[in-house]
Amino acid sequence: MTSAYSLRRHLPDRRRLLSGLSMAASGLAMPALLRAQETWPTRPVKVIVPFPAGGVVDLVVRAVTDRLAITLKQPFVIEARPGANGNIGTEAAARAAADGYTLLAATPATVTQPLLSNTAKFKSTDFVGLGLVGAPPNIFCVSPSLPVRSMRELVDYSRARPGQLSVSNPGIGTSNHLAQELLFSHTGLQMVQVRYPGQPQMIPDLASGQVHFGAVTSALALPQVRDGRLRALAIGSPRRWSELPDVPTLSEAGFGEATFVPWYGLVAPAGTPRAIVRKLSDEISAALTNPDVITRLEKLGTQITPASADEFDQLMRSEVERWSRVIRERNIRADA
Repeated sequence: MTSAYSLRRHLPDRRRLLSGLSMAASGLAMPALLRAQETWPTRPVKVIVPFPAGGVVDLVVRAVTDRLAITLKQPFVIEARPGANGNIGTEAAARAAADGYTLLAATPATVTQPLLSNTAKFKSTDFVGLGLVGAPPNIFCVSPSLPVRSMRELVDYSRARPGQLSVSNPGIGTSNHLAQELLFSHTGLQMVQVRYPGQPQMIPDLASGQVHFGAVTSALALPQVRDGRLRALAIGSPRRWSELPDVPTLSEAGFGEATFVPWYGLVAPAGTPRAIVRKLSDEISAALTNPDVITRLEKLGTQITPASADEFDQLMRSEVERWSRVIRERNIRADA
């Protein structure tokens, strides 16, 4: 007579059976998953831009994604989702499936907003870098009515008049605002902050002298400087800009430690398959060598600074360290 023990020994254990079925299913699914990664993309790719349509970030990203659409043979659809200093669109991208079909146009705000506000529902580690593009650097400008013609003269003039000069601020945590705060952290300058909803609103006041100093994105500053409505003191980039060759870099002006290039790039939700990440990284790098892409970016004042996915990840980690210090030292809050 067969004992119950003997039956248990010879009948498949339920847990082992389920485990075996699960492994078999995984084995069947794995080739399909690998094929999906190898053939990616098979449908349109959405790129969330967390700032208004037609803005500098939007235009820089389109210059690259238009080329990606050609080489990868699928549309790259730009979706502008502005609001809350970029938080709305960034949060949507962080919640998206990590399948390579939703990307995010990343800026320093991707790193700094979680440091500035407890209400941000994302962090930089929610994303993986795909490729760095570059950025239109900021031009440090003053009203022509202000009697200074260099960054050193501005610093000396401001120190002699503590609290009497004003600085334009187009939004807490914007690259313009952070560039100014980085400069102030190294020079000890104190200026009255004048808040604006964006750069277009602040430029007329800066030109008229109602506000004295401000960092202006190069593409917006260029026509103002050429027409004499703004005076450019320095450019916040490692090298001079061909459109304004007489304007020194911050380093040349004696303030190299305040150099900050407001980078733009593409990221994907963390967990996106590495095969897709590598493919996109290679395609972005290739796009940045295309003459049409280069021309479009240069017209926007963008200094192209390509970097691979791994290098972009490293940059974001280093930016967390830098801006954590500056934000703490300068006591900057998103609701300030």
